[in-house]
Amino acid sequence: MKFSKKAKALVLAAVVALSGATPAHAVDLAGSGASFVDPLLQACKAGFAKKTGHSYVYTSTGSGTGKKNSDANIGNFWFSDSAHTATTKRSTVFHAPIVAAPIAVLVNLPAKKDIYLSATTVAKIFAGEITQWNDPLIAADNNRTVKTVVYRKDANGNVQLDAKGEPRILRTGSKKIIYTLPKKPIKVIFRADGSGTSNNFTSWLNGVAPSIWTKKGNDAFTTAFPGNINDPKNIGRIVGAGQSQGIATLAAKTPYSITYAEKNWGDAYGLRAAYVSNASGNFTYPDSAATSAFLGEASQAADGIVTYDYSTKVAGAYTLGIVSYMLIETSYADKSKGAAVKELAEYILSSECSGLDPKLGFIVVDGQFLKKANELIARMNK
Repeated sequence: MKFSKKAKALVLAAVVALSGATPAHAVDLAGSGASFVDPLLQACKAGFAKKTGHSYVYTSTGSGTGKKNSDANIGNFWFSDSAHTATTKRSTVFHAPIVAAPIAVLVNLPAKKDIYLSATTVAKIFAGEITQWNDPLIAADNNRTVKTVVYRKDANGNVQLDAKGEPRILRTGSKKIIYTLPKKPIKVIFRADGSGTSNNFTSWLNGVAPSIWTKKGNDAFTTAFPGNINDPKNIGRIVGAGQSQGIATLAAKTPYSITYAEKNWGDAYGLRAAYVSNASGNFTYPDSAATSAFLGEASQAADGIVTYDYSTKVAGAYTLGIVSYMLIETSYADKSKGAAVKELAEYILSSECSGLDPKLGFIVVDGQFLKKANELIARMNK
């Protein structure tokens, strides 16, 4: 069979197109760790492959496993929602805080109404001191006049800053809330695996209510728990499940339950996110503007580790915002792998990935955080 010159040209063009779509330098990467970032990483796979030709698989196993895998050099990159400061950390591994999002306090209640919880109330619920939904403190939180703060947003949905670096307020107001909660026992669901989300959540509890949540944050919720979690009164009422999807699944199946996870998991499983009080006395919702206003008050060390200011008086700050660290190598033995991981870090940090779908609830890192993250990424694969 003979081909015409036109047909040959079309075949040649197709071959060129295919070779261009899959570059010769394409690299397959493997990552593991925090379940917090999993929805974002899964959503960004196709865009990363299209842009670079590389591919990756990410196993959502929890921050504890991510740290262990980085210690053992299993895979090419790892994520943890809490800093890896153990002596087991290899000296060539460093932190790059490139993913940001809020942790939401999620509830499974029959009424489709907004719920408001002060930081003190949240601490007492998770510490086992408040055990009924009609507790007087919960009633007081949900039957009152609350102040509202609405920020001006930038193109990424983050809060706009003025010339002094302060959040720009679009408007303020107040509203009367009335919510009679049922006389039902509260079922508390926590992360049973080693979790950076648990570390951040329990660190927040200790930061905002230290007289109630008396222990420092820890990847293990049971270790951070301020009392005896195995007390008979807690058995069956305070229960654990593995990974963010696991606790969201269990909470969705458990009426009158409360848990904590990235807001996206609540949206996926029909759980409502609470408005939570901050140090200014306002109740704020876990959206991008309120969370970015809080993260803008955080400080970042030379090694990338972030310290949060839970006592910030920024009026509309949602103080349960966190960053997730990509644990990456200073120097990769396989330079092609290292170059691909560097491209991945840059892609995740960009609005192409982190701003891909606002419904996922992740925040596009900007300002000083972005500058610092780029400085850290530049250290890779030397």
